[in-house]
Amino acid sequence: MMPAPPLSMPGRMRGFTLLEIMIALSLTAMLLTMLTAGMYGVIRDWDNNAQGLEETLDETVAILQLERALQGAFPHSYRDPETLARHIFFAGEPTALSWVSTVSPQRNAGLTAWRLYDEPGTGVFLHLAPALSDNPQQRLADAEPRLLLADYTLEFRYLFEDLDFERRWRDNWDGTELLALPMAVHILLRPTRDSGLTDALDVVAPIRTVEHRNLTPNTGMLQ
Repeated sequence: MMPAPPLSMPGRMRGFTLLEIMIALSLTAMLLTMLTAGMYGVIRDWDNNAQGLEETLDETVAILQLERALQGAFPHSYRDPETLARHIFFAGEPTALSWVSTVSPQRNAGLTAWRLYDEPGTGVFLHLAPALSDNPQQRLADAEPRLLLADYTLEFRYLFEDLDFERRWRDNWDGTELLALPMAVHILLRPTRDSGLTDALDVVAPIRTVEHRNLTPNTGMLQ
């Protein structure tokens, strides 16, 4: 008897040809390239969003810190060594403000003197110094400046109540002459032109100690 011819394997059991393997590898490489590009795009967008969120949080924390410090403004009095007159330390100008607060960013004991101002093209700066019992102006001037908000400028206004019990705003507040603190401070933070920022920031901080003040303001200066 003649031997039977070998049985051929079914088509589905045959191996891949070289062309099929090359096509499969090419498609796999293409899919991996697309997935990698998409993953990097997602990571880049995430980093950009995270950076924007961190900047927003930094601005929010700085504004809340300023608001708390102004709400905690204290009528810090000191004696002039030349005239022996008592003065209240609160120097409010249209674009700068120095005051003493019960709030300290480092949570230091005692009162803290604050000075807030802007430098065009840079941002808002802060000086901090211990208030002690005298005039803290020189210690504030000698303190190291800290950049609080980049690419912003400052404008201040100060709220008071006139002799007719009407509330009005003024651009200056000199505590040495008025012998009192304002009722509130309005801070307007404007972004600089080259910053890319569009929204101004408004802060209105009522000063709590005014409700319990025991010094009568020099109302003649409030006209």
